[in-house]
Amino acid sequence: MTKPIFQLKDVVKTVNQDTPEELNILDHVNLDINEGDFITILGSNGAGKSTLFNTIGGNLRPTSGHVIYKGKDITNMSVVKRTSFLSRVFQDPKLGTAPRMTVAENLLLAEKRGNHHHLIPRNLKSQMSKYKKITAKMNNYLDERLDTATGNLSGGQRQALSFLMATIKRPGILLLDEHTAALDPKTSQQLMDITDSTIKQEKLTCLMITHHLDDALKYGNRLLVLHQGKISYDISGEEKDKLTKEQLLTFFNDIQ
Repeated sequence: MTKPIFQLKDVVKTVNQDTPEELNILDHVNLDINEGDFITILGSNGAGKSTLFNTIGGNLRPTSGHVIYKGKDITNMSVVKRTSFLSRVFQDPKLGTAPRMTVAENLLLAEKRGNHHHLIPRNLKSQMSKYKKITAKMNNYLDERLDTATGNLSGGQRQALSFLMATIKRPGILLLDEHTAALDPKTSQQLMDITDSTIKQEKLTCLMITHHLDDALKYGNRLLVLHQGKISYDISGEEKDKLTKEQLLTFFNDIQ
């Protein structure tokens, strides 16, 4: 049996401890993530989705429980150290890129993610043809703006760049935090198509938070529903493929 690449073991995240407002935002969560899983995650506001990602990413340390990567306990590992194997794209296009650096400079920086930084020549010019080819696949003219400061890009171009930066150096695990939610429908669909094809071609391990039921059903091999800090639904494979939107809506109504 294949050993999970990433695990949450009995993870609890409590806020307002020892007060009348004490609450478990994550409530004894156990989750095994296998290599190559593309997991879509649904949940109402306050269900614990962002807390789950912040715990996986190292932004939050659990009150109790353990976070395991490739058999190693990384519960207390910093965000910076986790960048050697983990990358993340946020909902806000302004996050994840350096606004005063050009598109090419941002890509070069992303390629060095998790490495020790030394005072060596950037050799940026030698990378330009490669970056032009990489950005051209986004089909949004990003390849014509390699020398443009990222802060001057459109929201869609900036989010496309964020996705490229997160995947240019193959991550052990990729977190997509509603990464298309701030975009218009056409741009959102373009990025989602690129996301799906990249994950399949590179066989990436990915978790994607979405508020679109259709996207949760269409993409990925596995679907989770979070409710009140617990994983209340975990479906995969053929069972997920046969799941209908009506069945999913019924489940949501039942747990409410």
